[in-house]
Amino acid sequence: MSVKPVPEEYPRVTPYLCVDGAAAAIDFYVAVLGATERMRMAAPGGRIGHAELRLGNSIVMLADEFPDMGFRSPKAVGGTPVTLHVYVEDVDSVFARALAKGARELRAVKDEFYGDRTGQFEDPFGHRWSVASHVEDVSEQEMAKRAEEAMQSGG
Repeated sequence: MSVKPVPEEYPRVTPYLCVDGAAAAIDFYVAVLGATERMRMAAPGGRIGHAELRLGNSIVMLADEFPDMGFRSPKAVGGTPVTLHVYVEDVDSVFARALAKGARELRAVKDEFYGDRTGQFEDPFGHRWSVASHVEDVSEQEMAKRAEEAMQSGG
């Protein structure tokens, strides 16, 4: 039997988050995003060496930071240039839960020209999330028109 180079149960791209407080982060992602924990491996000192969460048909891997190995969280390096985009059933309730659990609002939830209702927050661990619910199918032609109008109006 041959081993598949890309395991069937894993998507092609899987984000791997370094977190200062991985156990608390897992609790946050379960409560806010509806993630389910697939696995957790302990590391010395009560830290998490590796964990996997399922979000819909996606997987997010994470672990506590290990600075001695060059594995440092966004808070340790002054922030992150990366935003994780997640489609959810009810963006308004997910966003409200995130804020109630300590996330910081970066962009309030609103309807966007491309057909999504979306908002952005930074979780208590320094990771940025854009959450959205698709609310309207927009043709390419209509989207181009709306994009031009949005750029002209500054928003």
